[in-house]
Amino acid sequence: MTISTLLPRIGVAAALVAALSACSTAPVVPPTPQLQDMLAEATKAATTGNKEQAIALWKQSAAAYPTDKAPWLSIAQTRYEAEQYGDAIQAALEVLVRDPNDQKANSIIAISGLRLSTRALNDLSRQNNLSGSIKTESQGLAKILRASLGEETLIVAPVEPPAVRDQRQVRTNKKAKTTKQPSGSSARANPFDALK
Repeated sequence: MTISTLLPRIGVAAALVAALSACSTAPVVPPTPQLQDMLAEATKAATTGNKEQAIALWKQSAAAYPTDKAPWLSIAQTRYEAEQYGDAIQAALEVLVRDPNDQKANSIIAISGLRLSTRALNDLSRQNNLSGSIKTESQGLAKILRASLGEETLIVAPVEPPAVRDQRQVRTNKKAKTTKQPSGSSARANPFDALK
């Protein structure tokens, strides 16, 4: 054999050796765990009280399976139960991106939004800043909410047994005789009284 005939064969052999060595040094990527396994691990963390670890695991699940709503629904529910309503709303919105008809996500958004609104109205009422356009808009929203719920008032007073109600009435009558309430008192027990 001559050098001219060996050279192409050596080139082919060198190319094969290079290709095979490249395959042997490529990193081996472990397979992604199944979604149910990831969710089970996160749920286990949540039930043992490690809520933040569970949230992190659900977020990993959401990253590994971006079209599945289950991790986001678990995050929304956990944040809602922890009274972290803003975060609960954000996670529930992620659920609705994946399933616009999810009733639980819509419920979390509605109730969390109402609770955030109630806190803000309580703060404004306490600061005596519930006036002007804020008051008008709040009254309008309360009217819409009452209409959608089919209720005349937003907060229904609990029903008391007649004996308790009668005792309270007697105490109130005694206080009325002994003390006179100042007129125009701004202290309110219920921030929605102005919205009725």
